[in-house]
Amino acid sequence: MRSHRYYLTAAAAVLLALSATAFGQNAGFDVARMDRSAEACTDFFQFANGKWVEETKIPDSESRWGSFNILAENNRELLRGVLEKASSNGSSAKGSDTQMIGDFYGSCIAEDAIEKAGARPLMPMLRDIEKIRNREDLVRHVAKMHNMGIGVIFGFGGGPDLKDSKMNIANAGQGGLSMPNKDYYVDGDPKFKENRDKFREYMQKMFMLLGSDEEKARKDAFTVMRIQTELAYASLRRVELRDPDKRYSKVSLEEAGRISPNFSWKEYMAFRGAPEVDSFNIGQPDFFKAVNAMLEETSIEEWKTYLKWMAIDAAAPLLSKDFRDASFDFYGRYLQGRKEQQPRWRQCVQATDGAIGEALGQEYVKQAFKPEAKDRMNELIDNLFAAFRERLDNLEWMGDETKAQALSKLLTFKRKIGYPDKLRGYEGLKIERGSYMGNVQRTTEFQIGRNLKDIGQPVDPDRWFMTPPTVNAYYSPILNEIVFPAGILQPPFFNFDADDAINYGAIGAVIGHEITHGFDDQGSRFDAEGNLKMWWTADDRKQFDDRAACVVNQFSSYEVQPKLFMDGKLTLGENIADLGGLTVAYDAYIRSLEKNGRPEKIDGFTPEQRFFLGWAQVWAVKATQEFERLQVSTDPHAIARWRVNGPVSNMPQFAKAYGCGNGSEMVRKDYCQIW
Repeated sequence: MRSHRYYLTAAAAVLLALSATAFGQNAGFDVARMDRSAEACTDFFQFANGKWVEETKIPDSESRWGSFNILAENNRELLRGVLEKASSNGSSAKGSDTQMIGDFYGSCIAEDAIEKAGARPLMPMLRDIEKIRNREDLVRHVAKMHNMGIGVIFGFGGGPDLKDSKMNIANAGQGGLSMPNKDYYVDGDPKFKENRDKFREYMQKMFMLLGSDEEKARKDAFTVMRIQTELAYASLRRVELRDPDKRYSKVSLEEAGRISPNFSWKEYMAFRGAPEVDSFNIGQPDFFKAVNAMLEETSIEEWKTYLKWMAIDAAAPLLSKDFRDASFDFYGRYLQGRKEQQPRWRQCVQATDGAIGEALGQEYVKQAFKPEAKDRMNELIDNLFAAFRERLDNLEWMGDETKAQALSKLLTFKRKIGYPDKLRGYEGLKIERGSYMGNVQRTTEFQIGRNLKDIGQPVDPDRWFMTPPTVNAYYSPILNEIVFPAGILQPPFFNFDADDAINYGAIGAVIGHEITHGFDDQGSRFDAEGNLKMWWTADDRKQFDDRAACVVNQFSSYEVQPKLFMDGKLTLGENIADLGGLTVAYDAYIRSLEKNGRPEKIDGFTPEQRFFLGWAQVWAVKATQEFERLQVSTDPHAIARWRVNGPVSNMPQFAKAYGCGNGSEMVRKDYCQIW
């Protein structure tokens, strides 16, 4: 089932990407991708990627295609081979990694068995919901569905205490929606109104697939829509949730009872099997006050309809084709602009990685990760830290007191590269070749059970939050660490055969991006120990906020589609990290030239020009209009064109490299600069 686990302190991540085979990249970069009729000083994204964008067709099964997708697809092809071999091995020891990944994948790929089962795997859950008679039953069933990974009404789980980063506490936060966020329920824009109509049609169709007549299905769809709309109105917007203070409100059980007297937290936690606690974090108290009122005003029958919907919606991708098709038509075709579903093997590779990714990741690392990559990454990270420290020392707008605190934080950064050194394993998890939905349920319950056991325990500093094949990287403010899975340590991000300009512009900027996340609008609120604490002087924080406002205004001016603009506040953290990361990576590269000597031009481009081309070609992306709308509404990352053009237009170093004069599109008159 779709996982709706609630993590209060999700790591800041940068959605990154690209492929070795898609790039003719050896000592240089792929000149065939470039639009030489465009001017670098007018639209650098077009200059670096225009030919590729013009000639590339988004695959029918995708909503976007580019660097991230191509490299991720290469990784999936490798994992497919691993899984098909494991699946055909009938002699693997029970409980071994090979047996688990092979049988999980085998149960997923067995479409005939899934089709034959139809909706039967869902029926026990629906029958249990039908037995609910009173509020105590409702609380019990909310707990049961949460243990199954279905995020009804709200989210709950273990995670670090934002103000005591060494300990895990229980966290509760807003949730219970099916569409991406609050805007989809309450925004008056005609497109959002259309979304709501399509969502009701989707719900009605799903209820009818389970046997309801058209009128009953229509009525049930409106009931769910009303409940979810009330939850949405009580929820904070994504921009508001960027403020850590709006995700943290630690209360005693007695205080929680006063916030929501109609919901017994003690009984809920007991039903969950969670450790006993005397306090926990209610991220958004006003949301739970609204839920408390809804528990009194909404009938048990209406709650049962809502719970049934959440169960159906979560299970749909695991059921027969009619359910999968209906789910895809709304979430994939309508919201994302995809024309067809992904091949079954690809869905099953992704499902296996998501469910038991540590086991699958070990096989991936054996085949795809070179030990020397770790040494080279450590060298690059050292160089980026040195460059960031130099910039920090020379900041004119920050006072000495704050600067000392920032330096202390920088010096305590930790790093993880490739894959976990310490494995958690899956002892006690049962994976069989039989029911696919059964395997998904057991793995979900296993992972959630482990999460609940974290409550009241010290934070494990060895824990990873991405699997080794993931094409991504992240920064964790709680652990104050930067993490680079093996999946991203491949061309074009990281290429042993490319010259240093390309590597510094690609993986170097990624490293700088993650370091800068420790000092973006959110990361800068956490101290060297990972605690939510204001370590800035008031004057210095105002200086930072003023500079951040420049970035907000810049990105809010970018028009993605007619009358559809980027949200500069939602994307602020990622935009700060892009600008800081690219600036620091450039400094580090120039330092390397002083040490190693200046190389010749390649394909007519200077080392400095190649550095920026390395950055720009990483962000070659083409997306459907539907996906662009979804990204603007939900994603803290900017559209790819402005991830390229936005930072470079603030950098005098870029203007010098390409000879851009004042007044050029890629030279902002009042450029933004923070780090």
